[in-house]
Amino acid sequence: MNATLVSVLVLAAGTYAFRLAGPLLHGRFELPARVQELLTAGATVLLVGLLATGALTEGPGFAGWARPAGVLAGGVLAWRKAPFAVVVVGAAATTGLLRLAGVS
Repeated sequence: MNATLVSVLVLAAGTYAFRLAGPLLHGRFELPARVQELLTAGATVLLVGLLATGALTEGPGFAGWARPAGVLAGGVLAWRKAPFAVVVVGAAATTGLLRLAGVS
């Protein structure tokens, strides 16, 4: 077997073990309240970082102003509890109209 196949198999086994650990350890292991708070905050920070990276960059540089404006419009629509389809179409329409107007 080559190293790539071994790597894929090891990662697949690790992923399966992580997924299996949840149901097996549920109720048997209690995390302290502080650790649960830190995990929640960590997940939030990770999602915000991914959002910022995806909204602001394209390749090695800045994505332009249209994409962040579309993300902002989608965020406002989601915050106002609009249906998911309205959020996606609103964000895409905002970005598309700004690009059509010449804002890159």
